[in-house]
Amino acid sequence: MNTLPYFVLIPLAGAFLIVFLNVLTKNKVRVISEILANMITLALFIMTIFMFNKSGMYVIGKWVPPLGINLVLDGLSALMMSIVNLIAFTATLFSINYMRRYTANNYYYALFLLMLAGMNGVLLSGDFFNLFVFIEIASIASYALVGFGTEADELEASFKYMVMGGIASTFILLAIALLYSQFGVLNMAYISKAIANSEFNILLRFTLFLFIAAFSVKAAIIPFHAWLPDAHPAAPAPISAMLSGVVIKTLGLYAMIRVMYNIFGFNGGNMLAYMGLISIMVGGLLALGQMDMKRLLAYSSISQIGYIILGIGLGTKLGILAALFHLVNHSVFKSLLFMNSGSVYHRLGTRNLDEMGGLNKVMPITGGTSLIASLSISGMPPFNGFFSKLLIIIACIQSGHPIFAFWAIAGSIFTLAYYMKMQRYAFFGALKESYKSIKESPFFMSVSMIILAILCLVTSFLLIPQLRDAVLTPAVEVILNADTYKALVIK
Repeated sequence: MNTLPYFVLIPLAGAFLIVFLNVLTKNKVRVISEILANMITLALFIMTIFMFNKSGMYVIGKWVPPLGINLVLDGLSALMMSIVNLIAFTATLFSINYMRRYTANNYYYALFLLMLAGMNGVLLSGDFFNLFVFIEIASIASYALVGFGTEADELEASFKYMVMGGIASTFILLAIALLYSQFGVLNMAYISKAIANSEFNILLRFTLFLFIAAFSVKAAIIPFHAWLPDAHPAAPAPISAMLSGVVIKTLGLYAMIRVMYNIFGFNGGNMLAYMGLISIMVGGLLALGQMDMKRLLAYSSISQIGYIILGIGLGTKLGILAALFHLVNHSVFKSLLFMNSGSVYHRLGTRNLDEMGGLNKVMPITGGTSLIASLSISGMPPFNGFFSKLLIIIACIQSGHPIFAFWAIAGSIFTLAYYMKMQRYAFFGALKESYKSIKESPFFMSVSMIILAILCLVTSFLLIPQLRDAVLTPAVEVILNADTYKALVIK
């Protein structure tokens, strides 16, 4: 467990080192930032592989809980960290070519690593105060990255994101203060133990409500989604991939699951399931009417997050397993789709589907990987999305909610409809004369898309019992059994 602090320290040090080295070179050697950022994200991903199937606690400064700061690794945080750092590596790889259209790249990579450090910190934090601190580090960096292009619409989207994120952060801080006033500690495991041994009074109910509302904003669950459709189109493509692929899952879904299940011992009844269904249908219907490629993908993210919330809200072992499986899959294919949109924008300079057509003829890698991602997210076999959606539907029926299963299937039909619309307008049909000289995206952008397209197939194998038990089951057991988490901290 001595390696746990490095998941935060390495990207933090990298962020400051990038700025320092660029000051020394007077920002003339941009390749320094690119190499350093990619080395860090690759190293962190490799480290997460070695941390799989391990669990434990690291105490900072030998101040043992509940007074000291501790980092905790279990099946859930290990799964999330592997996804976060994998997508971060593909995003920095994609950024090598894509971000050369912008100035001040050193600040971009520094902010990116700060965001990554914050997310890793959220996944490892064992106390509420540091959870809040790391959420703020990741959030503030993401606000800046959304508005990185400094155009009017980008700054407006960043400001809107910041305002709603600030409201959510206020709710989190107020909830933490209420817990501290009642129990006198901030350590999650000790608070979980205290809640289990006390009456679930009105103060605790209000505290839980604050947490759920705040994390719903961070996860862009309807009706708390208003910031996301503006933030995604405004952000650079690799940041959109990070936002949809891992940021909303880490700061929103992971934090909500950890607090509800492991701290409060509350599975939400059917409340989360209904929130998930509403997000599935409303997000899907809104996506159907979009002609801006990235805005379509943004509303699609709201819809797909609904599937994860639906599975979590069922509260059954199969439902949670299916939700985590879809979380992994969505991180892969949605990150790929945003990179596809970035690839198109990089060459054409537009996100308007009406202005595209026939791009498969000149951008075969972008078009081919986009088709794979579209089929995956639509739940078409043999791609990963088919298996995770199928498990969610089976979990709905098994838990006695066939109506939930019906709406989940309907949502998947909507998904197929708007992604086939995107394919038809962007990649099929006649190629416009002005685009005949267009070339495929540069090397590193293409490599990133190919990696994620391969993963759309590879992650399907998580359904195999041996892989499922190694990757997904430890996280499911942590969610369903709060004592598993508490046992790592309270000796």
